[in-house]
Amino acid sequence: MTLPAPGTIWGSLPTPALLIDGADCVEEVNPAAELFLNLSGRALRGQKIGERLAISAPLEEVFARVRSNRASLFVNDVEVTTGEKAPVQCNLQAAPLGDEPDRILLLIEPRELADRLGRASMVKSAARSAIGMAEMLAHEIKNPLAGIAGAAQLLSMNLSGEDLELTDLIVDETRRIVKLLEQVEQFGNVRPPEQKAVNIHDVLERARKSAIVGFGAHMKIEEDYDPSLPATQGDADQLTQVFLNLLKNAAQASEGGGKIKIRTFYEHSLRLRRADGSGQSLPLQIEIVDDGPGIPPAIANEIFEPFVSGRENGTGLGLALVSKIISDHNGWVSLDSVPGRTRFRISLPVAPKES
Repeated sequence: MTLPAPGTIWGSLPTPALLIDGADCVEEVNPAAELFLNLSGRALRGQKIGERLAISAPLEEVFARVRSNRASLFVNDVEVTTGEKAPVQCNLQAAPLGDEPDRILLLIEPRELADRLGRASMVKSAARSAIGMAEMLAHEIKNPLAGIAGAAQLLSMNLSGEDLELTDLIVDETRRIVKLLEQVEQFGNVRPPEQKAVNIHDVLERARKSAIVGFGAHMKIEEDYDPSLPATQGDADQLTQVFLNLLKNAAQASEGGGKIKIRTFYEHSLRLRRADGSGQSLPLQIEIVDDGPGIPPAIANEIFEPFVSGRENGTGLGLALVSKIISDHNGWVSLDSVPGRTRFRISLPVAPKES
């Protein structure tokens, strides 16, 4: 059985993979493995796997069992390193290669990426459930609130002094709550995205230009675009809303001024695995990075859930809407935040050729 030529399945496989020969030497390395290990295929081919890689698992025993049983073997929670960088926690899968059981396909899956994708999926599921309930409550609560506001206005006609201030407060607060409920209803009514080929840089420029003449006028916004990125599939208006929300979030975090960086790049090894076992490659990466104070650690893991906000008067719907729209576009969104650097990263699929 011959290995697929680079550029076909082997070349586009998003998981780091090594082909091991009968002598436990590296026969072939896919591009994802070269990127993950920071070693070229030339440096690895023909070498005993233990000579260039430090893997905290008895690989000789693993390979022997795979060859003997002619069946795949999984090894979890293994540290992998080349000796030039810190070990990375990974899961391994060793499988016999078709009708040549002496040759073994070794797949290396970094645990950090798998865990982050799993957390992102859980957050999106929780967001959808919470918004569905909030949408029903919003519809039911708006009518009695309107009655309360109307009654307070009628009372105020015959009041003065401190009593009038109290009725004014009732009216103002009910109006504020109604406005919030309308935002919840609007959030729940986001239509499915129109599936068209979208140039992500056109979308980013629309959002950037809106930001610099409005809420981001006090910020310095830098671009670092990869002009070779292919189109993604989705709705340009909804994606513009996503990046407007992220830019606004960054600008509000740095009220006294600061810097926002918009970066795009291609990462062919990133793949989303869904709960049903299916997967999709998400190579298009967009990052919004600011130098503000960061997301409070207490809410960092729930920041994409509805009504979770790091600002005193925030509604907590902006980032929840980002999560919903990106999920509808078959992508995912993640956050890394420390004081002085907050990075939101959007990962999207490539548009199919027919579009």
